[in-house]
Amino acid sequence: MHDVAIIGGGHNGLTAAAYLAAAGLKVVVLEKNAHVGGAAFTEEFAPGFRNSVAAYTVSLLNPKVIRDLDLPRHGLRIVERPVANFWPVDAHRALLMPYGLAARQQAFAAFSERDAARLPEYDAALERAASVLRGLVLETPPNAGGGLPALWNAARLSRSILKQPIDAQRDLAGLFTESAADFLARWFENETVKAAFAFDGIVGTYAAPSTPGTAYVLLHHCFGEVNGKAGVWGHAVGGMGAISAAIASAARERGAEIRTDVAVREVAIEKGRATGVVLASGETVRARAVAAAIPPKLLFSRFVPQGAVDPALHTRLATLKSGSGTFRMNVALSELPDFTCRPNRDGTDHLASGIVIGPTLDYLERAWLDARSGGWSKEPVVEMLIPSTLDDTLAPPGRHVASLFVQHVAPHLPSPRSWADPAEKEAFADLVIETVTRHAPNFKASVLARQLLSPLDLEQRFGMVDGDIFHGALSLDQLFALRPVLGHADYRMPLPGLYLCASGAHPGGGVTGVPGHNAAREIIRDFRGWWGGAR
Repeated sequence: MHDVAIIGGGHNGLTAAAYLAAAGLKVVVLEKNAHVGGAAFTEEFAPGFRNSVAAYTVSLLNPKVIRDLDLPRHGLRIVERPVANFWPVDAHRALLMPYGLAARQQAFAAFSERDAARLPEYDAALERAASVLRGLVLETPPNAGGGLPALWNAARLSRSILKQPIDAQRDLAGLFTESAADFLARWFENETVKAAFAFDGIVGTYAAPSTPGTAYVLLHHCFGEVNGKAGVWGHAVGGMGAISAAIASAARERGAEIRTDVAVREVAIEKGRATGVVLASGETVRARAVAAAIPPKLLFSRFVPQGAVDPALHTRLATLKSGSGTFRMNVALSELPDFTCRPNRDGTDHLASGIVIGPTLDYLERAWLDARSGGWSKEPVVEMLIPSTLDDTLAPPGRHVASLFVQHVAPHLPSPRSWADPAEKEAFADLVIETVTRHAPNFKASVLARQLLSPLDLEQRFGMVDGDIFHGALSLDQLFALRPVLGHADYRMPLPGLYLCASGAHPGGGVTGVPGHNAAREIIRDFRGWWGGAR
């Protein structure tokens, strides 16, 4: 008999296991794949070429999780990008987004002197909002119907917002409700400058920059840090799998058991509570509690039997809004891309940044409209990273690997088309390669091999229903006390003994470790009888 059985060995499931085991609980992690890490996994996709399969960059991994689990001691090393992002605009112009306010102002001034002058005010507003968000991510949201403890928690958290100046409160209200386009229009006029910020509002979100709610997605991507430096992005040496490997090592050191190649069939239920899981093999793994490190939509559509919870609530959880509209590619390269607007003879720091093809706000808007009408963008938005510029363990000498994270594709193609058809994946991948090649003419010829993951592949390999990298849309109706649904935002699911410890819970998606951290805290409280005894 285990204390806790965790469904899924993604980085959040592993994080929860490490904290639970450190508290003295007997924990088993059950992962259907042959490896742990879920989407944060590194594999060889062509002979000699390794890369992060799905997750691809570091900033949101929470510093408390890194410290608590002592991840550097377990092998984690993160290197910083020399510059943040690089935006090819046309054959002659590019926006290189460096770190540091003065350098960024200088870069913006080439497109708009007014926007460069407005940047300090915008940075200050966004940092105020991000600081509030940083304070909330490690909190358990107040739970509707939770009685006096929930009311006390709600009042305490409200004070952190109400103590902000009124202008900051207005900005927060805008960031939580507005579109990225509307929010940015208050500061900037240039279409390329606005696109450089609006991109963060559509990443992993099947929406246009004009869609209400995308301002929050922008903010969600801005509260991270690397090596203690806020707003910096980096790469894990060895790929994103190095993060999962370090967390798994920490969990095992604390006593957690991790089993791979074991698929769960359903949650076992006795006398109205979760009592373990039944594996596809027929084996029952008994436990006092079950924690799901999988999307809540998947949990309730496939693993929680009908009749176990209120039917209306079961339906709501099984039909949560999801679908990122993303397509993921890894490519092996014979040489580095050479962008017409910034030739490599002038230096290659820009190739170690996030290279984003999406030069104007209108370009980002049309990409979504195309996908809505035809299944994918005719001119897709492409974010390309070349981690081998910072980590020579990923490719043979003189060669490179690149990850391409592409927006937008329909999570489900218009009938009768389907992502199950290899021709659809290949055709879209060809379009992505051509899109990059328009800016870097040598790119297409340099591609030696490629790995393609459609929304369907992301679902089948990693359990991301509808290809949703966030395990559920980061929309106003699925945030904070409403995530995944109102009344169950405290990581406790409607079935007693069942908890949610993945990105479908607060604070949402990204490689953060925070849902695992927070859920483990609540499970430990329940096991210790905090405020009313174990559930």
